[in-house]
Amino acid sequence: MNVILVGPPGAGKGTQAAVLEEKTKLKHVASGDLFRQHMLNETPLGLQARSFVSRGELVPDDIVIGMILDRVFQPDCSRGVIFDGFPRTQEQAQALAHALQLHHKTLDAVVFLSAPRDTLLKRIVGRQTCRTCQTPYNLYYNPSREEGMCDLCNGTLYTRPDDNLETARHRLDVYMAQTMPLIEHYRSLGLLHEVDGLGDVHEVTARVVQQLGLASTEAEEHCLTQP
Repeated sequence: MNVILVGPPGAGKGTQAAVLEEKTKLKHVASGDLFRQHMLNETPLGLQARSFVSRGELVPDDIVIGMILDRVFQPDCSRGVIFDGFPRTQEQAQALAHALQLHHKTLDAVVFLSAPRDTLLKRIVGRQTCRTCQTPYNLYYNPSREEGMCDLCNGTLYTRPDDNLETARHRLDVYMAQTMPLIEHYRSLGLLHEVDGLGDVHEVTARVVQQLGLASTEAEEHCLTQP
């Protein structure tokens, strides 16, 4: 099964993809994580991407497509993939469809997570991550007990440089202009499932697995038994 999670920055795609990966054994492939890895290692691809990411711009299609397709056809993705942050343009969508067809695979569903703009901005600018164990926090919705310190390992919390208000607003504007047409594209193909992204993680996950027809699986049973 191959699934795309799509939605504006701050909609919760990464969080939902991680939960679904654990319960479905599909591989979570996040374009943002791959870019950060390349930028951290200062690979040629990472150096190309850095200037775009720092401004909140979409990385050019040819760079994104090559990176993603190289990743998703590796052996650990053979059972299926949860795409997070890709595709974002119709050119990327067409490249993915063509590549899947060449490998005798299909795209099974597109889940569109949505939330109000003010909620998205708070989710973005409030994000913090532990430098030691990578546990995520949010200043507005899930703050640490002690400011700047991880509850689990006492590591230092940090905010990504691009998670500032100006860049966040620009990223949402870019999303509306360049990615919303993609939503209509998948709607026309009958693949789109719209899911309300408001609520706690388990509530949203329950909605996602229901839309994907996984109501009888361990994934939903886990989600619906959470407090």
